[in-house]
Amino acid sequence: MEAKQLSDQVRVEFLNAIETASDLAALEQLRISVLGKKGRLSGLMRTLGSLEPKQRQAAGMVFNLLKTELTEAIKVRLVALESEQLLADLSEQGMDVTAPARPEQVGTVHPVSQVLDELTEIFADMGFVVAEGPDIETEFNNFTALNIPPEHPARQMHDTFYFREKKDGARPVLRTHTSPVQIRTMTSESPPHRIVIPGRTYRHDYDITHTPMFHQLEGLVIDRDIHMGHLKGCLIDFARLFFEVEDLPLRFRPSYFP
Repeated sequence: MEAKQLSDQVRVEFLNAIETASDLAALEQLRISVLGKKGRLSGLMRTLGSLEPKQRQAAGMVFNLLKTELTEAIKVRLVALESEQLLADLSEQGMDVTAPARPEQVGTVHPVSQVLDELTEIFADMGFVVAEGPDIETEFNNFTALNIPPEHPARQMHDTFYFREKKDGARPVLRTHTSPVQIRTMTSESPPHRIVIPGRTYRHDYDITHTPMFHQLEGLVIDRDIHMGHLKGCLIDFARLFFEVEDLPLRFRPSYFP
């Protein structure tokens, strides 16, 4: 029998079986039967060795075309059966595929970040500009420029996180307050100043009420004709807006923190 006849015979037999395969297992069995190492097509390929060169070339082309056709038919049927299986599974589970998908949860704002945002927004509405600075500061900005002399207890190793001393003798520190931003603002910009400074600060302190890292927020106003009444007014407005209590009772008292 010629290669074309053999090819047509296998094509008719298996294409019909592939198109009518009832499930994935049956389709896999057909694939093995026709394309497997011991399948019908492999058997046809093995007969090529007994043919003359010209006949072998022609028959090889016929069998390769048949292999391509059967492989494509199996792929098409596989997609259809997988789709049918998915719909059957969904039907059994009682899942409504038309229902809207639940939105992915992408997380929420951290409470500390939320509070800082609220604080800065309140002061921004009062005309303050948010100013920020680095967490790693110079001793000058963190202490000296703020009138904290070298012998002050706050500059001792057990209160402040120091980095390794540099070749020039300078010792960078993790800022102990946000006040260095005041120094950076006053030395880089001309007055008037009206800034609010949120940020992380660090102190060598750890107990039930303290952690080595905590957040601060402070403000600075430098202008003509500014007095304590302006400070008190800003703080009253801030407290009432933040706590959302119009008649919030407040007490002001002088305090010195060395």
